[in-house]
Formats: sequence, structure tokens, C-alpha cells
Amino acid sequence: MTSQFSTSAPESAPDWVGIDHVQMAIPVGGEDLARSFYVEVLRLTEIPKPAVMAARGGAWFEAGDVRVHVGAESDFVPARKAHPALTMRGLRAFVESAGLDATWNTEIDGLVRCHVDDPFGNRVELVDADTIQQSSGAAS
Repeated sequence: MTSQFSTSAPESAPDWVGIDHVQMAIPVGGEDLARSFYVEVLRLTEIPKPAVMAARGGAWFEAGDVRVHVGAESDFVPARKAHPALTMRGLRAFVESAGLDATWNTEIDGLVRCHVDDPFGNRVELVDADTIQQSSGAAS
């Protein structure tokens, strides 16, 4: 298989600053169930989508620098491996108070993280921001 990308190195690397948002797929008509999870459980705030985009369904949620967009797909299949990793402070207390069914992961020394599923079966990783710098690796 040949690559469609150039193999020559660019003269200078871009000045990466972060990720603007993560797009998650949901089934058509799943917006209210998405709101119940992303707003009521994860405590993100729904923000209005531009009118032309709102007509396609889905919803946008955010809190601080965390932005999650959900888009409706007629042939929806949950993302079981691919996932966003959202960071917060006080992760353990949050998971307990929210009553989340979390699978904790200790594979990276010093990093406190877990995985939860949204109502559609999409995998979502939650990472305690205060443990990122002290860990010996990156979340995955």
C-alpha cells in the first residue's frame, strides 16, 4: 500500500496548541439521551450550534477547555476503542458522587484515570489532571 502523504519533512513544525473539540457519533434522535449524560452526569454545558449545523442534529457541550460535539449518524456504531480523554480535577470524588460505572486503569504509573461508556456505548476516558505531570506516560 502506498502512502498518499508526502514523505519529505516540512521545513518547520506547526505550533500545536491543543484540540478544539472531539466529535462523537450518536444514533439519529439520540440528542436528549446525549444531553442526559453530557450535561446531567458529566456536568458539561450545552452550547448552541450554528443554525445550518443544528439542522443536521447533534449537540455541542463544553466546560472550560473541554469541548465535546455529538453528531447523529444513521448507521451508528459505538466507538469501543477510539475515545476522547477528558481531564478534570478531583476525578475519584466526581466518579463516586456521579455514581458512574467506571473501569479504573492503573497501567500508567502515577496517572489516575478510568473509562466510562456514554449511553450509546461510546468509550470515554476520564483523567485526573493533577496526576498527568507526575505520571510516566500519556493516557490512551
